[in-house]
Amino acid sequence: IPGKAIGVAVADNPTGPFKDARGSALITNDMTKAAAISWDDIDPTVIIDKKGQAYLFWGNTACYYAKLKPNMTELDGPIQTVSGLPRFTEAPWVHEHNGWYYLSFATEFPEKIAYAMSRSLDGPWEYKGLLNELAGNSNTNHQSIIDFKDKSYFIYHNGGMNERGSSYRRSVCIDYLYYNKDGTLKRVQMTTEGVQAAK
Repeated sequence: IPGKAIGVAVADNPTGPFKDARGSALITNDMTKAAAISWDDIDPTVIIDKKGQAYLFWGNTACYYAKLKPNMTELDGPIQTVSGLPRFTEAPWVHEHNGWYYLSFATEFPEKIAYAMSRSLDGPWEYKGLLNELAGNSNTNHQSIIDFKDKSYFIYHNGGMNERGSSYRRSVCIDYLYYNKDGTLKRVQMTTEGVQAAK
């Protein structure tokens, strides 16, 4: 099938070795119709809600999501399109904090990171604005957000290690992420020193 696709790999250890769990793609380009391109099925991310239901989010120019069966290798329902994400480009990431779900994503091109909030993974999502600006020396800017030992971290990339800049020689970066009292996110301050070692 022409176009991009999303597969599933499994391992007994996070460092691998990984093997194909299905023998075929989970998502193929003929399954998604919201974007008139052949590369919209990229950048997958998975989140499991507090009830144990797993969701897969992905996309380029259109943001898709679907529930996964407990085996994590099959869809459990229809593919749906997320609305309320203006200028969505790619790289969705979903996390939960204090009862809110946050959907962050790359926006425009060159890319910045924006985000939306919802009380439910099924939406509705309310757009909240930018999380960071253009990352140095790179047209792309993808992100992950995690909590570890009572601190929140914003992980992203730039092209800072390559003097000439490149979207294909990416440098991993990490900075602190902070929340406002109302649950919204503070703009990330990108630094060259990163964060201190967690204790």
